[in-house]
Amino acid sequence: MSEVKNVLLVGVGGQGIILASKILSSGLIDAGYDVKMSEVHGMAQRGGSVTTQVRYGEKVYSPIIGLGQADLIVAFERIEALRWIDYLKPNGKIVINDYAIPSATVLSGKEKYPENVIDKVKGAFENVTVINAAEEALKLGNIKAQNIVMLGGLLKALNVENVDWIKAVKENVKERFVDLNVSALEKGMAL
Repeated sequence: MSEVKNVLLVGVGGQGIILASKILSSGLIDAGYDVKMSEVHGMAQRGGSVTTQVRYGEKVYSPIIGLGQADLIVAFERIEALRWIDYLKPNGKIVINDYAIPSATVLSGKEKYPENVIDKVKGAFENVTVINAAEEALKLGNIKAQNIVMLGGLLKALNVENVDWIKAVKENVKERFVDLNVSALEKGMAL
């Protein structure tokens, strides 16, 4: 693959976005791709935005994705999909977790959580996949696994072959959580 692909993962602090990005990067590196990853934590520990940018291909010179350059956006929280939509290519794909995490200003009553976020994204882009990762993670026994459910959806959308994603999970997750995360990955890919 000579063409560089750009993946933007966005969400809220505590959702496991950086772990998902590390698994993605690890699997791509093992498959022989040149990979660059950049993370922005913001006020992550206070529920603020977290983004990671993963670029992969034969040769990648920079980890930064510009406006209108993302081939794929994965939004772990629905409002983050709308917040970062300007980074998606016109023919790009977006995978959205149908999950809301109200900000401090929403919780305090100073602002209202925006309505119809997913409909707005669908109105702007054609290739939108919506996953209720929280519901699927709860079925597996741990809501914290929703990040890996989303990663599974991302991997299915990327359609990258010859990558051992189970190995990538095992290399990046604590041993006691491997089975849960492998199940979550498989569930996300099936969705």
